[in-house]
Amino acid sequence: DKDRKEAMIWFFVWQTPFILLMLIVGWCSRILFTASDFDPELGLPSMAMETMPAFGVGMILASIFAATMSTADSQVLACTAAITDDIKPEWREDHKTTKKVTLAMAALATIISIAGLYIPGGDSVFSLVVLAVYGLGGIFIPLLTIRWMGYKPDSKHTISMMVAALSAVIFWRVTGLNVHVFESIPAMTAAFTVHFVYCAFREESSSQPFGRFTISDTHKEKLRTGGLVVLFLVAMTETVYALNYLEEEPTSGGVGTYDVSTNLSLILVQEGTEYIDDDDPKTIIVNTNELNLVGKNIVGAILTLEYGEDETSNGPTCGIGNLGDAEPDSISSRINYAEFNQTTSGENQEDETISHNASISWYNTSLNGKVSGLSESQIIEQLDSGGRGTGEYSLEIEVSAESGGGTGCNHEDEGEEVDYTLHLMILEYDIRESTLLE
Repeated sequence: DKDRKEAMIWFFVWQTPFILLMLIVGWCSRILFTASDFDPELGLPSMAMETMPAFGVGMILASIFAATMSTADSQVLACTAAITDDIKPEWREDHKTTKKVTLAMAALATIISIAGLYIPGGDSVFSLVVLAVYGLGGIFIPLLTIRWMGYKPDSKHTISMMVAALSAVIFWRVTGLNVHVFESIPAMTAAFTVHFVYCAFREESSSQPFGRFTISDTHKEKLRTGGLVVLFLVAMTETVYALNYLEEEPTSGGVGTYDVSTNLSLILVQEGTEYIDDDDPKTIIVNTNELNLVGKNIVGAILTLEYGEDETSNGPTCGIGNLGDAEPDSISSRINYAEFNQTTSGENQEDETISHNASISWYNTSLNGKVSGLSESQIIEQLDSGGRGTGEYSLEIEVSAESGGGTGCNHEDEGEEVDYTLHLMILEYDIRESTLLE
């Protein structure tokens, strides 16, 4: 007990600050990297490259590779130990045979890693870790529960429960049902089902599924009745949910490979001309509620500015050299909608019309062409605005005027005339199951 408590203390002493640091990295990444198609798994190295010197970046990358190799090495050694200690104990005494088993396990781990890239979601470490966590929960919680109750399953009983739980997790993930119910629930249900079936029909398994807790026939009837009532209520709830969901997404498919085609178009919301005085920003409020946007999948907005140079000059020396040339002004624009915003700027040029854009969007621009590792509903979720895009937009335009000139040549530039247009981005998309193998 003393050793166990000491080990637990050391575990939490190191694990707690590690988790806190990872949370801080995640929160900072959410602030620094706001692109909709940013890969969350690149948060730590991307932040290192943004904020640390070359030596620090090297240390971070080295730690990532070290953790990866440590995990792979641990898996190989654990599998080797399982074979030489449990399956074939006689091999443990032969050093040469043990080495062969280790090499075989390393080769098998490599093959599994490569094959995993071709499984839906297999190219995402986060997705695989979540799958593993759900699998472990579905495997060990039922086993620990029945062991706690005093039930001692034999090897076949235990392995059958484990296989049923893991199979349920994988099936649930591949079919996309995890969008509705966490994988752990069907996994534990499958494991407990195997347990009760074995207790009822398998001679080698004890007929008392609750171990040392004996239930009388009277209580069994009450439990059956209560279980049926609960099952009926759960079934009714899930049925109502499924029917409503199917009405909204009748063709939603599971995790797989899809051909996604998108078409982006623009709708003009407002245009106008404003004279912007030097260092006196102008704010324009645009409301889309008066427009007929019903059924439109609004995924962003673009503010476009066009401007020239109206700087004037006069004086006897203005024709000498470049004294009469206008000095470029800085024109900045900012578009705001809900939590989305972007600021851009440009410079005008004499005798030219210049333009620049400021745009915001709230959809995944990378989902086009072949998309793997996502269910159809997940793709729709990242392409559909969900009703967002209507309401109030705030446009800000600012001019920082500069005057040229010199001795004998006076320049005046009090601001600029700016033309602006606001367009909404409308996305149409089509999702079909891919029929070609890559």
